[in-house]
Parts: sequence; structure tokens; C-alpha cells
Amino acid sequence: MRILVACEESQAVTIEMRKLGHEAYSCDIIDCSGGHPEWHIKQDVLPLLNGNCEFTTQDGIIHKIDGKWDMLIAHPPCTYLTKAGARWMFPRAGHLCQDRYAKAMQAKAFFLALFNAPIKRIAIENPTPLKVVELPKHSQVIQPYEFGHEYSKRTLLWLKNLPLLKPTDIKFNYKPYLPSNTGGKKRGQKYHYVNITQKERSKTFAGVAKAMAEQWAGKLEV
Repeated sequence: MRILVACEESQAVTIEMRKLGHEAYSCDIIDCSGGHPEWHIKQDVLPLLNGNCEFTTQDGIIHKIDGKWDMLIAHPPCTYLTKAGARWMFPRAGHLCQDRYAKAMQAKAFFLALFNAPIKRIAIENPTPLKVVELPKHSQVIQPYEFGHEYSKRTLLWLKNLPLLKPTDIKFNYKPYLPSNTGGKKRGQKYHYVNITQKERSKTFAGVAKAMAEQWAGKLEV
């Protein structure tokens, strides 16, 4: 299958798809960190969504897609969408930050462009969004501890023509991967990174990426 993995510089999902023999490409506006520039498209993903396109991967090779993509897996930026940003969206009780709300609406428009792309199989991954953003209803909630990692990090999936992900390796002893912006630190909550960067926050766990590839691409036919 021809698979486009949007907003993925880590190439975690792309690499797993390639292992199964699929023509998968990561796409982001920054350089890839996954070690495979030959599979990475450094540009805005929106012009590619309709298929029938040409693009150059970071190794300088030109590729052409005739027809539509068979699958889109996307990890759109969540900075202005996520519930974790509630204290900045509502700096005072009942007061909406108009500047941040405007940025959230831009992020929502990008999310919906991915969600409504003319591609048969679509999966979008994001954390829990703010209610005020009014994203479509998600399909599934997954956790890293369901896929072999001893961490919790609530993640939502929006799916089209793809099955719900099935847990592959459930861990019962786990801790939060990220600090809570809503009082977790005050409750003594411990987490994995002390100075975790936004880039690190967004990386797909290896176990989740492997499950996506095996359950969505490995069992599907064009």
C-alpha cells in the first residue's frame, strides 16, 4: 500500500510500515530524526492529500504517486487543541483567551483537512482535546501500557475504515509519562521526563507504531 504518515518526524510508524513492505513516507515541515531521509518528505502535507502528486524526499530523490493514497496516519500538532492547555485557554474563570482560541481554530482546520482527506483509510492521533474546540467524536482511547510500555499517556484515535487497535502487551505496573497541567505535581505525581521537550512528547511509542502497522497495514489489501 501507499501510506502517508503526516506530521511524523520520528518516523516510528513509517519504519514499521516499511518493515511490512509498504511504500510509506513520513511528512513534516522539519527534518526527520528516524534515520531514513529517503522516506521523509519535508514540506506541508496538505498539497499531497489528494494523491496524484510528485514530491522530493530528503535524500533528493523525486517520487510520484499515481492515483490516491491507500492510507493516511496523522499526528497533527496538538498545542492549541489539547485539554492540557486549558489553563492558557481560560486564564481566568469564564474568560476565553481570544488569541489562543483563534490559533486553536487554525489547528482545528488543519485537523479537519486531514480527517476529511480523500483517502479511504484514515487514522488521526491526538491527546484529549478541549471541549471548546469541538473536534469530531473520537473512535478509541489507547494507552502505552496496552502495547508493552510501562507508562500511561491517554491518546485518542479518530478512525475511518480501520479497525480499533487491539492491545498487544498489557502492563499492569505503569506510571504517568508526562506531568499533569491540572494539579498532578501537587498530588505528588511522578513522571518519566523532568525536562521533556515538545518534540519528545509527540513521539509515537514503538509498541503502538508496531501495532498500527501490523493491524492496519499487515491485514489489509489494496
